[in-house]
Amino acid sequence: MYPLHRDREQPIFSSRAHVFQIDPATKRNWLPASKHAVTVSFFYDASRNVYRIISVGGTKAIINSTITPNMTFTKTSQKFGQWADSRANTVYGLGFSTEQQLQQFADQFKEVKEAARLAREKSQERFELANPALNIAAPQEFSEERHSPPLLTVNGPGEEKLFRSKSAEVELTVEKERVKKMLSEGSMCEINLESELFTLQDSNAKLVAALQEANSSVEHWKKQLAEYQEETDRLRDQVAELEAQLGHPAAGQTSREELKRALEELEALLKAKDQEIQNLQSKKTDVGELEKEREEAMQRLQDLERRNAELEERVQSAEKTLASSRQEQVQAEVEVGRIIEVLDIKICDLNDLRQSLAKLIDK
Repeated sequence: MYPLHRDREQPIFSSRAHVFQIDPATKRNWLPASKHAVTVSFFYDASRNVYRIISVGGTKAIINSTITPNMTFTKTSQKFGQWADSRANTVYGLGFSTEQQLQQFADQFKEVKEAARLAREKSQERFELANPALNIAAPQEFSEERHSPPLLTVNGPGEEKLFRSKSAEVELTVEKERVKKMLSEGSMCEINLESELFTLQDSNAKLVAALQEANSSVEHWKKQLAEYQEETDRLRDQVAELEAQLGHPAAGQTSREELKRALEELEALLKAKDQEIQNLQSKKTDVGELEKEREEAMQRLQDLERRNAELEERVQSAEKTLASSRQEQVQAEVEVGRIIEVLDIKICDLNDLRQSLAKLIDK
């Protein structure tokens, strides 16, 4: 489908990223759609007045998503973002090499989404003009800008404006200490989360290994259980035969005692086999518990990753606040220096005035 439409579509923006799709079975895990980074481009289809995101791996289109006003591109980490496509019944994920590339793609997605909304409104207005029965108000005139596809631009991250501080030096010092404390707390919390994350990963690996080992042992346990059941049936048959032999009056007293002892031994062996069967059945329940523990560990791991991303955002915000506070402090120090210079000049003028007054008094 992509090669047929490419000659009538206009490329708008391109970037390189690793492409992923959500696992349709679990709706939780990501499946890589490309082995390496591929080109992901925004296209405008003038014939249908729609915007699409297209990426081709080899001869196959791995992304063919039409942008609608309801879509939202979400940044889940510093270098990863995702959006859901209800028409394709999937969720696409993109992993970029730098945070700046992710920001540029997110800005472009936002602009294309707005352009798609304008294009939809434009189509609705044309439909209303083409159907007089639906027109309630008078027809509106359209400018050339409304007939042409909306212009899209790639804007980099905006520069923050710094304003001169009007607070006193004491307030700047308090703000600086508060930001330092926030940064230190965020760093310690991030370190603790990373430590807990590594611990959970190690525990998860151990649980997976134990689960695999338990799964490999299940077949052996089943086979051994079947053998024990067959041996139990055989022993029960022997017990029945011995009981039948004990019932004959022609048997001697000595043979009866021997048969009783053999019967007791067989019953003890039968109890031991029953106990082994029960142990094997309890081990089967342990495998289910291991699987449940593994799922809980995976859930905790995902929660920790989400909390880690939130802490990273808080640390970045605190760093920006600290940088702004430092700039304000520098400006305040410059202002104080200027005031001190003015005071020095005033003091010199005052000393000169005092000397003049002294000379007048002497006269």
